[in-house]
Amino acid sequence: MKHQWSIGVCLLLILTTVLTACSAAPAGPQIKVEDAWGRPSTQMMMNGAFYMNLKNSGGAADKLTGATSSACGVVELHETYKTPEGAMGMRPVPGGFIEVPAGGAVELKPGGMHVMCIDKKEAFTPGSKVPLTLKFETSGEIKLDVDIRQPE
Repeated sequence: MKHQWSIGVCLLLILTTVLTACSAAPAGPQIKVEDAWGRPSTQMMMNGAFYMNLKNSGGAADKLTGATSSACGVVELHETYKTPEGAMGMRPVPGGFIEVPAGGAVELKPGGMHVMCIDKKEAFTPGSKVPLTLKFETSGEIKLDVDIRQPE
């Protein structure tokens, strides 16, 4: 009888441990890209920009560290800022990355952070799609086709 009781206690402890592990939130980042778009522009305009929402439903932060596109000579992560003279300018994001917090989101939008396409190789025509690969520190690469459309 004593032996059966200790087996039952051991099984209960194992079951409790397994259930606790299964019910925990994902330990790593869970990145999802929503509403990716870019502004229309002719090929004569050398640069373009991509905007999107980056959502992380995981239990750890991740960093967008860069991007590539066959439609661009160079792709950089930029932010819009106000110069001391009051004019608006663009520059690479501080640190060279955009952090997406655990359980949070980051909006890349006109007048804020964005993915900058430098030395465009093609026109960004309304209704077309441009390939873009986002590079995350932990989540790796996310490939998407960005819709070219007028801002809403």
